[in-house]
Amino acid sequence: MTAQERRSSASLALIFALRMLGLFLVLPVFSLEARKYPGGDDPALVGLAMGIYGLTQGLLQLPFGAASDRFGRKRVMVIGLVIFAVGSAMAALAPTMAWLLAGRALQGAGAISAAVSALLADQTRDIVRTKAMAIVGASIGLVFSVSLVLSPLLNTLLGLSGMFALTFVLALAGIAVVLWWVPAEPAKHAEQAVVSLSESLAAVLRHPALLRLYFGVFVLHAVQLAMWVALPTLLVQAGLIKDHHWWVYLPAVLGSFVVMGATLFPLERRGYLRAVFLSSVGLIAVVQLGLLGVASSAPTVMVLAVLLFVFFCGFNVLEASQPSMASRVAPGNARGAALGVYNSLQSLGLFTGGALGGWLVKSAGPQALFGTCAVAMVAWLVVAWPMKAPKAG
Repeated sequence: MTAQERRSSASLALIFALRMLGLFLVLPVFSLEARKYPGGDDPALVGLAMGIYGLTQGLLQLPFGAASDRFGRKRVMVIGLVIFAVGSAMAALAPTMAWLLAGRALQGAGAISAAVSALLADQTRDIVRTKAMAIVGASIGLVFSVSLVLSPLLNTLLGLSGMFALTFVLALAGIAVVLWWVPAEPAKHAEQAVVSLSESLAAVLRHPALLRLYFGVFVLHAVQLAMWVALPTLLVQAGLIKDHHWWVYLPAVLGSFVVMGATLFPLERRGYLRAVFLSSVGLIAVVQLGLLGVASSAPTVMVLAVLLFVFFCGFNVLEASQPSMASRVAPGNARGAALGVYNSLQSLGLFTGGALGGWLVKSAGPQALFGTCAVAMVAWLVVAWPMKAPKAG
């Protein structure tokens, strides 16, 4: 990677990390702390407040991505971060669950993931694109792990409203990074951004390779979130108290980064990206079958730790390679729209996974959840099988 590519990757990864840290910090304690608000005794309302962020973000990723094609990536990123900051402030000051829900919805309305991914694609060559996307994915995974450790401590010190206030500060820091550290947009992007939203959509929604990736990112993130509806309970049943769950999460995530670095990048350079990609989908399917098996018996912490490690090995490879592939196969003048659809389905997958996962566990138990996740992963493997790895430019 050139110095410019390293700067772009690091600065845009930091924007993702600052934004996601605030979101991840509240999730481990949200359902418990929300009970202190008027209306917080309604589980449906609490669940909606947790998931509404993914819904509004999913609905607005496409407009923000397309707007970044026409008006510029950095401008759209600043606007989105301002909206996110306002939503964080509203949540911090919320007197009731209804206000908290509105703040969470407004946080999701700052949907900049597509614009950030498109700018990273603009500023990196195809041959290093997967590595650049992996840096972003690694920052998100690391922030997730750190949040599991910090959340109980910060909740004790600041409370839920204080953690939302911290999210507001982190959003302002993200704006500063966009304005003063992210490199300028390439001139060729402004020359290409001449098509309408309808033309961009027509181009990206008729593209077979993109359609396979859209299906995959929806399934991946639906399965990811659905798992966490039941997984903490399995860890408790295995004898690990909730305050110690990070003992399993953190080594699994960090170890998977080492495996990803040792396999994905060397094998991609040798022309084996398709094999690595499909193997990763298969690994996650195997993990779901493993969780289905242990959910029917008495799970042990060691077995669950191994399954989580294997899951993150597959997940991190897919999280790095999928957006890279989407940016490489998308039409150059509709890259923002293509990544907007991609990130929309990612967010809607999270919302669907949480909602459907909760319903499955409540109505049929964790076995039904993990069985459904396994079927979804096998379906993705079938859909992805005809794929061809894009050629590096």
